[in-house]
Amino acid sequence: MSVTIIPFEEGEAKLDWLDLCAAFEKGHRMPKAEIGDTFLYRDPDTLLSRAAWIDGMGLAVKSATIFPGNPDRGTPMINGGVSLFSDSDGTLEAIVDFHLVTKWKTAGDSLFAATKLARKDSETILIVGAGTVGRSLWQAYRTAFPDARFRVWNRTRANAEAMAVECPGLRVADDLETAVREADIVTSATMSTEPLLKGRWLQPGQHVDLIGAFRPDMREADDEALGRGRIFVDSYDTTLGHIGELKIPLEAGAIRREDVQAEFYEPARFGRKTDQEITLFKNGGGAHLDLMSSRYILDAWHGSA
Repeated sequence: MSVTIIPFEEGEAKLDWLDLCAAFEKGHRMPKAEIGDTFLYRDPDTLLSRAAWIDGMGLAVKSATIFPGNPDRGTPMINGGVSLFSDSDGTLEAIVDFHLVTKWKTAGDSLFAATKLARKDSETILIVGAGTVGRSLWQAYRTAFPDARFRVWNRTRANAEAMAVECPGLRVADDLETAVREADIVTSATMSTEPLLKGRWLQPGQHVDLIGAFRPDMREADDEALGRGRIFVDSYDTTLGHIGELKIPLEAGAIRREDVQAEFYEPARFGRKTDQEITLFKNGGGAHLDLMSSRYILDAWHGSA
């Protein structure tokens, strides 16, 4: 049996953000994934090895290295590989470009949550962080909120200005507090270890999407923000005990376990109740989402998605 190799550009040309959301919806109706995550650290570098098995869908293994100093050396910060295996006999079906899976899984995860949690009439979307993920979020959110105005804020304004040049209609925000207060959706993808987003800035009806923190020592929102919002996650298993965004305030007693309302596997509970409440989503991006994304990419490659 031949193995399908899916490179980035050729693979991406066949993909659609809302189709990926539909694939996530379908995947979470299947038996719950068995996952195994390993995190190894050498400050400031990280190795993530993630594996998932969904009965009826197959298996995926992804290993990622995250070296924050690489850009200064002219090397991509994140590198790795993804393998997709058959559910029926365990044979290797595809090797999918790591960056393709990661881009679409990460932004698609947040978009899928926003379709459930953000107000349908959201008009202003603030992207915090002008990196690679920020650009993916601009692409993804435009599909579900085509009439929204987009703003970007970044610690280094020049990077935000460069992103605005690449993304038509995107405007640079000068002040983070002002931009947060004016936004209907705030989606944050930074490498911050200290909270950037303050709860006192949040307004009724907002949706806050937190992506950047992936280590136990990383956070993007403060305790007050978590206390004011109804908290949702993509998976309890890959967020609560692993990611500082929730792990730190849970251990400190700033929030309780019962404050986390639902995960994707609980569709009846995963949603906004009123137009006035603040919803807050933590994107943990577990291996089961890599598997769902990889399977969607392979199906789209073969024209069967």
